[in-house]
Amino acid sequence: MNQIIRIGMDTSKHFFQLHGVDTAERPVLRRKLRRKEMAGFFAKLPPTEIGMEALRCGALLGARAA
Repeated sequence: MNQIIRIGMDTSKHFFQLHGVDTAERPVLRRKLRRKEMAGFFAKLPPTEIGMEALRCGALLGARAA
């Protein structure tokens, strides 16, 4: 696997969907993990940038009502 420079993380109640890109911005990681698998997965990786989804409940409810 090419070196991952950035990981995007989509969160939910039980799973995390991870998407990683290499230095050329090519997708090199797509993985769905349970909460209990997260620490072990990231412990094996070198330090990298992680971006997480941030959505407030109020914004979600407003979007669904529209």
